[in-house]
Amino acid sequence: MGPKGARWIVPETGAAKDVAGLRVAPVDTTGAGDTFAGYLAAGVVATRILWGFVGPRHARFTDFVRGPAAVLAYLRDVLAGRERRHLGHNPAGGAMILALLATVLGLGLTGWMATTDRFWGAEWLEELHEILANGLLLLIALHVGGVLLASLREGDNLIFAMITGRKRVDAARH
Repeated sequence: MGPKGARWIVPETGAAKDVAGLRVAPVDTTGAGDTFAGYLAAGVVATRILWGFVGPRHARFTDFVRGPAAVLAYLRDVLAGRERRHLGHNPAGGAMILALLATVLGLGLTGWMATTDRFWGAEWLEELHEILANGLLLLIALHVGGVLLASLREGDNLIFAMITGRKRVDAARH
């Protein structure tokens, strides 16, 4: 325990603490910080889901959500070095968005459930919450890696495109 009930941890998961072997972020042990972060994340996800229906063309789910066969075909093309450039999200990026949204929603739901009388102290729920948290870390790492790979292969700055919503149009076939 640090001063005044704070402890220094890497994300609030046992596996992350074990792997990192160090403690770097102060967290309020009352859970108020986790609660705030959970509600904030749920709000961001709710906003993104709404934006997926009413936002501009390339932000809409109808523009980038593809079935498993299309995602696997795209990933095979990536491995072969012949993937198509997409003006919006590529099929793997669309699948990643859905996975990230679902995982963050699952984290929010399991976190909220843990505060209720019915599920307070339920070990299975705490374990599921931890699995989702570690899964989110893995998805984030895969997402960052995919964005960097696509940026290098396509010659685009996808980080800039994600922030501004603008991407060069030349050579885009979708």
